[in-house]
Amino acid sequence: MFGLGWTELLVVGIVALIVVGPEDLPQMFRTIGRFTGKARAMAREFSKAMNDAADQSGVNEINKTIRAASNPAKFGTDSIRKATGLGPETQKLSEERAEYKRKISDAAARKAEERQAREAEEAAMAAEAEDDELDAAMAESAGARPAATEESVPPEAPDAERTEDEGNRT
Repeated sequence: MFGLGWTELLVVGIVALIVVGPEDLPQMFRTIGRFTGKARAMAREFSKAMNDAADQSGVNEINKTIRAASNPAKFGTDSIRKATGLGPETQKLSEERAEYKRKISDAAARKAEERQAREAEEAAMAAEAEDDELDAAMAESAGARPAATEESVPPEAPDAERTEDEGNRT
């Protein structure tokens, strides 16, 4: 508040302790605190009274006008905004734009659905062609291989040989 740091306050406290004495020091600080509080309250009350008087006399409106004029960029943009307000003509154009946007979105969605259907049909045709090729390849490979018959199975060993082997083991 007064631009005093901790060291200055410490020096003031030590001087007050020496001059006033330790017994009267708390009472003196209480008195100074009350005086400071009353002074702040009076300053607040005075400031409030001045603001009320300024409001009643119209000084605040003049102050706002002066501030607006001192900031030409803001003043210019505010006047441009007022001049370019949405009127019935711009509202009509906005509605037309919204209608065109809806039409374009609908057309794009319809084209996307058609493209997806066409791609699905092409994929199904490609899968069917691949299945046909696979079936033809399987049929061709089945015709080239000889069929498994009893003649192609190796004969079993005669029972006589088995009995001889069993006789030698004992």
